[in-house]
Amino acid sequence: MKSFRTEIENPVIAKDILELEQKIHAFNSGEIDEERFRSLRLARGVYGQRQPGVQMIRIKLPYGKVTSEQLHRIADVSDKYSTGRLHITTRQDIQIHHVSLDRTPELWSELERDDITLREACGNAVRNITASANAGIDPKEAFDVSPYAQAMFQFFLRNPVSQEMGRKIKIAFSSSEEDTALTYIHDLGFIPKVKIIKGVEQRGFKVLLAGGLGTQSRHADIAHEFLPEDQLLPFTEGVLRVFDRYGERSKRLKARLKFLVKELGLHEFLKLVEEERLALQFKEFNVLIEDTVIVPSSVNLPAVHIEDPESFGIWKTTNVYPQKQEDLFAIGIRVSLGDFYTAKARALADLIKKYGANELRFTIRQNMLLRNIHKDALPFFYQELDRLGMARSGYESALDITSCPGTDTCNLGIASSTGIARELEKVLHNEYPNYIGEEDIAIKISGCMNSCGQHMMASIGFQGMTLKSGVKVAPALQVLLGGVNKGDGAGLFADKVIKIPSKRGPEALRLLLNDFEKNKILGQTFSQYYKVEGRGYFNELLKPLSETNNLEDSDFIDWGHENAYKKQIGIGECAGVLIDLVSTLLLESEEKFEAAKAAIKLGQWADGIYHSYTAMVNTAKAALISEGHKTNTQVGIVRDFDKQLVDTGIIPLTQKLADTIYQINEYPPSEFFANTYLAEAIAIYKKVDSYRLKQVQDEKNNKS
Repeated sequence: MKSFRTEIENPVIAKDILELEQKIHAFNSGEIDEERFRSLRLARGVYGQRQPGVQMIRIKLPYGKVTSEQLHRIADVSDKYSTGRLHITTRQDIQIHHVSLDRTPELWSELERDDITLREACGNAVRNITASANAGIDPKEAFDVSPYAQAMFQFFLRNPVSQEMGRKIKIAFSSSEEDTALTYIHDLGFIPKVKIIKGVEQRGFKVLLAGGLGTQSRHADIAHEFLPEDQLLPFTEGVLRVFDRYGERSKRLKARLKFLVKELGLHEFLKLVEEERLALQFKEFNVLIEDTVIVPSSVNLPAVHIEDPESFGIWKTTNVYPQKQEDLFAIGIRVSLGDFYTAKARALADLIKKYGANELRFTIRQNMLLRNIHKDALPFFYQELDRLGMARSGYESALDITSCPGTDTCNLGIASSTGIARELEKVLHNEYPNYIGEEDIAIKISGCMNSCGQHMMASIGFQGMTLKSGVKVAPALQVLLGGVNKGDGAGLFADKVIKIPSKRGPEALRLLLNDFEKNKILGQTFSQYYKVEGRGYFNELLKPLSETNNLEDSDFIDWGHENAYKKQIGIGECAGVLIDLVSTLLLESEEKFEAAKAAIKLGQWADGIYHSYTAMVNTAKAALISEGHKTNTQVGIVRDFDKQLVDTGIIPLTQKLADTIYQINEYPPSEFFANTYLAEAIAIYKKVDSYRLKQVQDEKNNKS
């Protein structure tokens, strides 16, 4: 493995890859257990699959942007280490499946040659930052949010504040008030705004806070109607610090930001965020905005002969969009279920390199958007995409279904989301071709309650479930209706209407669309029609499909399968699990001390201070666990450590842990405070470690 490591010039990245390789070796040899190893590999984009012995690799692509070189690199890696299939996620990532664990360091190293990372694509960290795929070219945008999304990605990558949070954080930027990035379902969402202040144009953002999907969906609160652009990163760091300190850690289902804000209240939460300002390295942060001139290639286009002008016309109507740049257009490519193969990836990479200003973006609906295509090149692109089988009309229309992988590869999958999606696409294509330009209906499918397919935001949504008929279990679908994006950070979640056997999904879709066609008022959208008629009406419409006393043998076989359905749910890895072993926590404290020293040496005072803070929390947590006490939140750990161990004299400190640790919010970052704080953290660690050694020895003596 030595040769691939030496090719990485960035020492930080090289260290990351080397550490992954070392931990894989330690795991294989039994030196570290599965739980401890899981946390580390998830933070490096390595996710366990439903199939034993192989991994899913998630590539982190900020706001879905890739160049020709990067797409070629991803294709090469997929062919070398996987099956040649690429999967676009609803977070604008790329996933590669069926990868051997032992080969993941080498795979990562090859990706980094073209500036592609796996770091923090999974785990309890800031996940891939999404943005409207048309950011920078949107005629309706106030300004391009892409540089801000890029700056946020870079700022929080490997940032000590966001490495070991209770759960993941999802962030989105919308290009305009149309809110195509769905900011209101995110932990943090940003919509660009412009104000005139004292005669000067000021950029800023409307800020949405603590939204989320899942079993308890929550519409984000408006944290700021207008946050100046130089406060974007400081505010976000403050939010993450508060979430890290106060967020739930033991009860995983309550560990998201939405639950913390609901518990504290928006006003109190924002007050805590403001109290973090003193501890920040940057009280303001100005994102570097470079003026870029888009110049598509001037290479002469080959001659084009369109054999089917009618299809070409439909394609232009449904898949081609004018940019704000004169004479330039964006082309949407429908990617069925987000899956495509490396041969097509390379062909697209060559096209955008030569004729498309070397950029495409993946979308949150698992598609692609080619950008900066000159109007004269549209016939040529249609011809080339048609040859690749990628010129299907109806981009992001009702015919363009979004679906997570479900039981194909995911541990949490309950029913086959991709199987039912393929069947519904057939129904739409064959029976409802008039919906090819219907953009007001979005159909989305998730294989479980985690909502990776964003079914809660669909006009017509389906969630994988099960139902019983006697002693048998059949795959089922929860039907959800009425989700709608209202724009500018507002939206409605879909209602749960009824549960039906999965094999009746196509008939449910027919009933819904036929009823809509028959009874809608001219100009009425499906979501408007649903709101008028109400949940009860649609429950009655679909009720005959929910009967379980007339199931046939085929109903007990899921879509795409031949054998009878068996409910098999593995351990979810959507967020890493911190292992509560005393020795492991103390070892992690030692690692944090080394990280703090390294940061201080580089003049990164705030980072060094936060490493010391985390070390103190880990140390206190280890001591509490050794005594059998609960450790739900960092605030609770500090409080209970003082109450149970310091006040009782079990661990003799010169002052309470709270007085030491909360200095982090009392002094601005400086070399002096960073070193002092580190020394105090080490002193506390030594007292706890000494106590723990005595505790272990006493346990041995009692056993003997």
